[in-house]
Amino acid sequence: MISRDENILSSFNSQLDFAIRVKEWRDSKPFSHLVIPNFLPLDLANRVAEEFPTHESSNWKAYKNPLEEKKLLNDWEKFGPYTYQLIQYLCSSDFVGKIEVLTGGKLWPDFGLNGGGLHTHRSGSKLNVHLDYSIHPKLGLERRLNLLIYLTPTWNPNWGGALELWEPNENNDGPGRLAKSIDAIFNTAVIFDTSQNSWHGLPEPINCPKSICRNSLATYYLCEPRANVEPRGRALYAPYGEQANDPGIRELIRKRSDVNQSRSTYGD
Repeated sequence: MISRDENILSSFNSQLDFAIRVKEWRDSKPFSHLVIPNFLPLDLANRVAEEFPTHESSNWKAYKNPLEEKKLLNDWEKFGPYTYQLIQYLCSSDFVGKIEVLTGGKLWPDFGLNGGGLHTHRSGSKLNVHLDYSIHPKLGLERRLNLLIYLTPTWNPNWGGALELWEPNENNDGPGRLAKSIDAIFNTAVIFDTSQNSWHGLPEPINCPKSICRNSLATYYLCEPRANVEPRGRALYAPYGEQANDPGIRELIRKRSDVNQSRSTYGD
């Protein structure tokens, strides 16, 4: 049991000023995003990294199929104390009020961490390019922003694992061209708008040492559904490479995007 570390959280709070980056946010391509190195105070980043569960922990939920291989933990009771404090702050009205300047409207955090929390990818893991769900399956609110923080202190970009941002194709119904890659450098944060046909992923298998994983923390922010939102309750994946001509992959994508069938696709 630890007490709340006021010094760490207050120093983090004092450095956050998203208002000065609104133009950068609006002008960024292929969709609105910010890349923020050294996002957390180094002491806090190190403490969260130190208590990050090992890949072998039984606390993870695994996703393993031809579209994705990753593990996720979104159970608050299983977070370490510094992780718990950090996510609590990222879901606070104080922090949410700071990022609302990016969208210009009211946001709510997803306290339930649906699809969020901690993520880990080992060697060979990947995540096909995809669109996130647009309507929260339990709250009915629109998913608007993602915040990702990379938490592997020794990560080497030569191992891959960069977050890829893709332009939509000419038909506006899938990814077209890779527009930007963001390396998963320790303590770098990425914030992006998920509602702008925001195709993203890490489709090439990671090639890191077996003893090291690509670790990250994710929180999501919601708004009232807007008139033009596509009612997507699960992520919509795109085939990658040779998968494009595989009818089995097309059927897997269909099931993965269906709220009632998606769980059958997660694998072990």
